[in-house]
Amino acid sequence: MDVVIAIKSRRAIKHFDPDYQLPQHDIDTLVSLAQLSPTAFNIQHWRFLLVQDRTLREAIRALSWMQPQITDASLLIVICADLKAWQKQPERYWRNAPPEIREGLLAAIDSYYRDCETVQRDEAMRSCGIAAQTLMLAAQALGYDSCPMDLADFAEVGRLIRLPEDHVIGLFVAIGKGIREPWPRGGALDRDEVVIRNRF
Repeated sequence: MDVVIAIKSRRAIKHFDPDYQLPQHDIDTLVSLAQLSPTAFNIQHWRFLLVQDRTLREAIRALSWMQPQITDASLLIVICADLKAWQKQPERYWRNAPPEIREGLLAAIDSYYRDCETVQRDEAMRSCGIAAQTLMLAAQALGYDSCPMDLADFAEVGRLIRLPEDHVIGLFVAIGKGIREPWPRGGALDRDEVVIRNRF
């Protein structure tokens, strides 16, 4: 699918066919494409938790305003990020770079993240958002529907999924076959209200 068509046709779908199962090769394709999402310094700190256990999905739904897409979508992905990925063997992220470039980048990574918990979290959330959009557009291109989701008690969900202490949940993405047309678009703001040139 043309990327412009995918962007224009993607909608947040709330009702999925609970009997439809994504083929494993499509799940693999979606994850592979999500892994192409950019991250600062290429630290690739997103983690894609595929929730396939039905009981766990029901428990997550109970913590997420009982939203039906949690249990009815074929695939539920909890997009998390490792806040400390920057210090976990960062040479891995630049193993193919020339040594002088690699050393400069490793020094920059350390300088940017060390003792900066706000930066670590901000970068994690940016990366989760970018990866979510990649997943949703990839799903659209493969003929699936999707829904980005929050409205959850992420602290409790974190306990359910045994989220490591140095990780954070960004959002969920539900993917599957929609069974209802989405509502009409709610109404876009005028471009002049959202596009600012040079300064506010």
